[in-house]
Amino acid sequence: MLKELRLRNWKSFADATLYIDPLTILIGSNASGKSNALDALLFLSRVSRGVSLFSAIAGDLNLPALRGGIEWVCRKPEKRFSLTLVVSGERENEEYRYHLGIQVNATKAEVQEEELIWLQYGPGSQTAKEMSLLQTRIEEASSPAIPTYYRTDTQGTGAKGWGQRADLARTQLILTQTETIHNANREVQRGAQQVLRQLQGIFVFDPIPSHMRDYSPLADKLSTDGSNIAGVLAGLDAERKLVVEAALTQYLKALPERDIKRIWTELVGKFGTDAMLYCEEGWDGQPTHEVDARGMSDGTLRYVAIVTALLTREPGSLLVIEEVDNGLHPSRAHLLVSMLQTLGKERGIDVLATTHNPALLDAAGLAMVPFITVAHRDDTTGFSGLTPLEEIEQLPKLIAGGSLGTLSSKGRIEAALKQDHGQ
Repeated sequence: MLKELRLRNWKSFADATLYIDPLTILIGSNASGKSNALDALLFLSRVSRGVSLFSAIAGDLNLPALRGGIEWVCRKPEKRFSLTLVVSGERENEEYRYHLGIQVNATKAEVQEEELIWLQYGPGSQTAKEMSLLQTRIEEASSPAIPTYYRTDTQGTGAKGWGQRADLARTQLILTQTETIHNANREVQRGAQQVLRQLQGIFVFDPIPSHMRDYSPLADKLSTDGSNIAGVLAGLDAERKLVVEAALTQYLKALPERDIKRIWTELVGKFGTDAMLYCEEGWDGQPTHEVDARGMSDGTLRYVAIVTALLTREPGSLLVIEEVDNGLHPSRAHLLVSMLQTLGKERGIDVLATTHNPALLDAAGLAMVPFITVAHRDDTTGFSGLTPLEEIEQLPKLIAGGSLGTLSSKGRIEAALKQDHGQ
C-alpha cells in the first residue's frame, strides 16, 4: 500500500506530506490545494504505466492534460518538482522509499534524479536499515540518457562505488525500464515491481452521472468517469456477476426514499456486446417497477459507481475520489462513510476522498480525526500545506465547541491552523 507522499515544488506546494490510511479524508477551502495533491497521484499512476513524463503532464491524443498543464506543474518560479513516497513491501518487515525529481520546460519533462531505497526493519525496531537499490546521476545535461547505478549479484561495486551503470532514457520513469537491466540484483527488480504495482493501483475516479445513463460496451476495467459501469458489471463471469450485483443491491437499499429491491445489468442489442444498468424499486406493500440508468438520480448513479469501483478494483489498490459525496443528500452521508470503511476493508482497498460537506464530517465522527487531513494556504507565501487534523494544537478546544461539520462550515479549523502558524 502507498503510505505517504511528499510533494516538493509540485503546483502550489513548496514542501508537504500526505499520509494515506485505509480511509483518508482530505478537507480544505476552495483553492487550498486538495485537487493539486490528487493530481500528483494521477501523474504517478500515468507514468507508472509507461506514459512519457511530458505526456502525463501536458496530455496527448489519449490523455487530457493535468489541470494547468506543463506551465503550472511546478510552483512558480521553479522549473523542477520532486515526489517522494513510501510504500509497503511484500514482506511485513520491509518498505520502499522512492524519490523522483523532474526538470520541466515548455517542451520537455525529464528525470533529473530517481532513487529507490529498500527499508528493512528488525524485530520491534522503528528504525530501518536502508539499502540503495538504484540511483541516478546527472552527468551530461544534453544527453538523452541518464546514468543509472544499480546493485548486482556480483562482488564488484562498479563505477565510483555506486554499483553497475546503465544509461537509460530520461523521458520516462527509470522504474519502468529496470526490466531492460539483465544483471540487476533480484532485490532491484523485486523492489521496482512492488513500487510500480502500487503506483499502477492508483485509480483517480470522477464518476459523471450524465455519462453513465447510456448503453455501454462490455469492458474489463472501469473508466475514470464511470461511463462504462454497465459494461464492466455485465462483463464479469456469471458467478462473480451475481455476487457483485447482490452486494450493490445491499448497499443501495437504504439510499433512496423508495426501496431498491434489486440492481443488475443486462446485455442489449442484436449482438449482445452492449449493456444497460437496471434497478427494481417501489414502496413497501406496493407493486414494484423497473427503471434503467436513464431514470436514476445523479446521487444514486454516483453511489453505484463508487460501490462498483470498490467491488471491482484489485485488492491493494488506492481509490481516489474528489468530492466523494457530490449529489448525495446530507442525510445519507453516514451510509457513505460506513460503506467506504466496510467495503474498503473487506476488499483490501484504500480510499482517499475529498469533501466540502459538513454532514460527511459529522458522519465520520471523532473516530476519524486521525485520518482527516486539512489542505490550507499560507497567508504570507501562498504555499499550500497539508496538516493532519489531530496535529492542530487547539483541536481539543475546538471539538468542545462543536462537531467537525460545524467547525468546518464556520471556518474555525482553518482559523486555528493560522494561529498555529502565527498568521
